[in-house]
Amino acid sequence: MEDVFVCRSEELTNGVRRLIKKNDDEVGVFRVGEKVVAWHSRCAHQGGPVCQGRIFPRVLERLDENKAGLGMCYSEEETHIVCPWHGYEYDLRTGQNAGNPRLGLKPAEVVERDGNVYVRL
Repeated sequence: MEDVFVCRSEELTNGVRRLIKKNDDEVGVFRVGEKVVAWHSRCAHQGGPVCQGRIFPRVLERLDENKAGLGMCYSEEETHIVCPWHGYEYDLRTGQNAGNPRLGLKPAEVVERDGNVYVRL
């Protein structure tokens, strides 16, 4: 394994993604709050390029005390990425699938060193 340069740390801000390819492996690198995460870009469903997908806050349905719907809103805590092939959604911070907690993205080791971000591949 080797450390592959991704970018300068200050270039990786919230909402920015970097895709790194080495051989047949693609890894997406993201900053979520203060944390930098990296995921292998293979959807748990059918292997789609999940790290190329749309990034947005998790959509929630607000309910009243009787469980009646009050409309949709965005989560302030969770950011999701959606696989462009079939719409499988994953929490960007944990890699866990939004609909099935047994499914998830495979993490890649990410290192911040000397103001730079690297992925170990």
